[in-house]
Amino acid sequence: QNISKPSTPSRTFQQGDALQFVSMRNSMRLMKPFSTAQFKLDSLRYEYVLEEVGPKRPKLLTHSHQKLHSSNIKEVFRYPQEVVAPYQTFSLVNQDGSCNVNESELPSLNPDEWRELYTVMVRLKQMDEVFLASQRQGRISFYMTSFGEEGIHVGSASALDPGDVVLAQYREAGVLLWRGAQVQELADQCFANASDTGKGRQMPMHFGSRRHNFLTISSPLTTQLPQAVGVGYALKRSGANNLPIVYFGEGAASEGDFHAGLNFAATLEVPMIFFCRNNGYAISTPARDQFRGDGIASRAYGYDMVAVRVDGNDVAAVHAATAEARRVALTERRPVLIEAMTYRLGHHSTSDDSTHYRPVEEIEDAALLDPVTRTFNFLEARGWWDKQKDEQLRASERKAVLRALETAEKREKPPVTELFSDVYKEKPAHLMEQEEELRRHIQNYPNDY
Repeated sequence: QNISKPSTPSRTFQQGDALQFVSMRNSMRLMKPFSTAQFKLDSLRYEYVLEEVGPKRPKLLTHSHQKLHSSNIKEVFRYPQEVVAPYQTFSLVNQDGSCNVNESELPSLNPDEWRELYTVMVRLKQMDEVFLASQRQGRISFYMTSFGEEGIHVGSASALDPGDVVLAQYREAGVLLWRGAQVQELADQCFANASDTGKGRQMPMHFGSRRHNFLTISSPLTTQLPQAVGVGYALKRSGANNLPIVYFGEGAASEGDFHAGLNFAATLEVPMIFFCRNNGYAISTPARDQFRGDGIASRAYGYDMVAVRVDGNDVAAVHAATAEARRVALTERRPVLIEAMTYRLGHHSTSDDSTHYRPVEEIEDAALLDPVTRTFNFLEARGWWDKQKDEQLRASERKAVLRALETAEKREKPPVTELFSDVYKEKPAHLMEQEEELRRHIQNYPNDY
């Protein structure tokens, strides 16, 4: 549809005019918003003042209300389903490995690339199993698994450019693995040893890597969203053909920073991707108790943003959705919201026991849709993988993780002086005083340190 202001703008607003991705023969296209300066919503008329931002996109500046030509007040009110059509979930591959579309419409990856996707998913799962066990043994203090969400990590990361900047929450270790980070680096961070690039200052799972364009994770919830907008705005001003992608859970979408981030991104027209992992639980709070409405994707409408809902357990669909979101964001200079539907098979963290707030049967049922199993079935059905190779891969990856864990555990801790470095360019007097006080304290109690 050619988006331009007609001389006599008027049309009827139809259900489904909301901005969203839809599947047409399973290739994704973008539904454009209505193009007129005026539209009629039953008896109620609005007049919009538009400014042409580009050849295809008008910008809403102001609106004014005209008279209501009806004496029935009930005609004024609109229920959500009358304004925004419910979002459907985009999917390509079934759990048994078969496709619900023509094979030609799958992401254009060769067999080696598909196998690499699967290998990183297996690596992440083996790392989670070993590191979780090490925490239970008291070898590390804390850990968070990604069981059931491996397809989100690898599917999205594989659709990005290495120059794109990642701002993660704390369940995106697979994104780092895909970008080339070694398990040893992650093990060093969890043990807070001298080889940890963060110099032992962060909790386990709070990864960061300048080399991989992966900003260091911080504990406070949702703070990365408005920060990501700043990253995107800086990239936009620099003219770079890259963007930020910011990950968060559906629970984080209940925080004020979520709305501030989306609003800043929309009004500043920042090319970026907001990636929501909707895994059903915000720690112990199920989604049904967190919010009402059609999930997280539907919130994009209020910010004039493009959105898509995708099957997060389908690595092919996640890859395709992320690739298209990136294209739209960069070519149309606008933010895109992705909501990936999945299920958190593990506990929220090692400080949590999820069986206190959800039945074991629910977890077992969700495990039948495990993304690693689905990807294995997809590869096996095409003759690209088999059970013997799979057993060898799992054994090899597990051995490598165990070796990394043992190496990290034996490495020395960072020197205590690192507690006071890297904050100020020149160390101020009060920090020097604290450092000296700590030095004397350790000298007085050497057996305790």
